[in-house]
Amino acid sequence: MPKYNYRALNKNGRPVRGALSAANETDLFQQLQDGGFELIDCKEVNTKTSKFKVFGKSGVKTRDKIQLFVHLEQLQKAGVPLLEGLADIRDTTESAKLRDVAAEVHREVSEGASLSEAMAQHPSVFDNIFISLISAGEETGNLINSFEQVIKHLKWKDAMDAKIKKATRYPKILLIVVFGVVAVMMGYVVPEVTGFLENIDQVLPPITLALMATSAFMVDYGLYLVLGFVAIYMAFKIARGASATFKYHTDYLALRIPVLGPLTRKISLSLFCQTFAVLFISGLEVLKCLNAASKTSNNLVIREALENVQEQVREGNPISKSLETTGEFPLMVVRMVKIGEDSGNLSGVLNQVAEFYDKDVNESVDAMIQMIEPALTVVLGGIILWIVAAVFGPIYDSFGDVGI
Repeated sequence: MPKYNYRALNKNGRPVRGALSAANETDLFQQLQDGGFELIDCKEVNTKTSKFKVFGKSGVKTRDKIQLFVHLEQLQKAGVPLLEGLADIRDTTESAKLRDVAAEVHREVSEGASLSEAMAQHPSVFDNIFISLISAGEETGNLINSFEQVIKHLKWKDAMDAKIKKATRYPKILLIVVFGVVAVMMGYVVPEVTGFLENIDQVLPPITLALMATSAFMVDYGLYLVLGFVAIYMAFKIARGASATFKYHTDYLALRIPVLGPLTRKISLSLFCQTFAVLFISGLEVLKCLNAASKTSNNLVIREALENVQEQVREGNPISKSLETTGEFPLMVVRMVKIGEDSGNLSGVLNQVAEFYDKDVNESVDAMIQMIEPALTVVLGGIILWIVAAVFGPIYDSFGDVGI
């Protein structure tokens, strides 16, 4: 079904823009009419270019999704029919992307599809875990509980994303600052300061000669270095996307990097535990929970280990034993899951495991940042000390010669 970009007027006469899938322009006009919009003009989207427009991103923020499900939950509690709730979201949401998605979901539900089936048509916006949770709620007749679990998971994911950004953004900023300072010092400051040293009638110490050589190299080849690093990075990304074997080996090495490796492992296992807990508490069978949860990690090594857990459980092994054989889960977590299995309180234990990893990831991120900041400060201080010693050493020696 083609997609159209459109301009329309809402009920208050204000212009709005968006995109909707429709069989033709007449169908688009009818959809907008049903939503209380007056079509001004439209244009069919080129689907070939739109696939790469956002590089696989939905354009819908996590917090907008939270508002959507909070809205649906409150309307369901108030006894408002689902179709009316979807229409309300479609007409009131501030996010243009989410408004278009809500309009399509509303249309598909009004044509007889279930809510989970309608949302499954938009995989870039609604992850498989949402579809599974809502499908379970439709089977049990308790959509309110499903919405609550989705909201809980989205809030947790939003917090986890903030932790991941905190863990990666701060070091990146510091590295950019350090490289920027070094580039300015070597490219502009050092040549100006050391230029007159070449005219001093004395033998320059090795530390000064090394600084001058480094500065000259940065001036002559600095741009090529930057382009070379960019080319290597792009080649690395392309190779990871083209070769599963290469991606597996690089993911394996990533887990062995000091500090970053253990943090990557903890984040992946935290995602697995939280997803598995939310799905299991919602009433899905264990294998479906494991199948959905095992896909949460982007690290192939971790993902294969989690898929092995699923295979072992399918063969009849206990979850705790399956987790233990992977070698990826701490012994304490394995014991907690075993206690949950033995006591019949696996739901409560899974929540405790998820909380354990939340705290562990938080502490690891803070510890890494506390370590990186002084380390980069020492590096930057060492470079400045090198420059000062290399420049002022010969100057001080020349003053001594004059005094003699």
